[in-house]
Amino acid sequence: MKKSNIAVATAVSGLLALAGTALTTTTAVAADAKEKCYGVAKAGKNDCATKTSSCAGTAKVDGQKDAFIMVPKGLCDRLNGGSGEAK
Repeated sequence: MKKSNIAVATAVSGLLALAGTALTTTTAVAADAKEKCYGVAKAGKNDCATKTSSCAGTAKVDGQKDAFIMVPKGLCDRLNGGSGEAK
């Protein structure tokens, strides 16, 4: 009985380790496939500091030209008002 418990515990541990590795790899790949998109963030929804403030979530108006959000690569060019550079 004890041998079967050890075998099950070993199998479960292996599956958990494999799942953790897969999640880490997916997150790393997803982070590489993003870009900053200026001028499309809603008020209070920007991802990082602006020229006038030092905190995320402080954009004063929708579409503030110096506030950005992270979007998948290639999407910013398709968004109305989106730009890869702050204005």
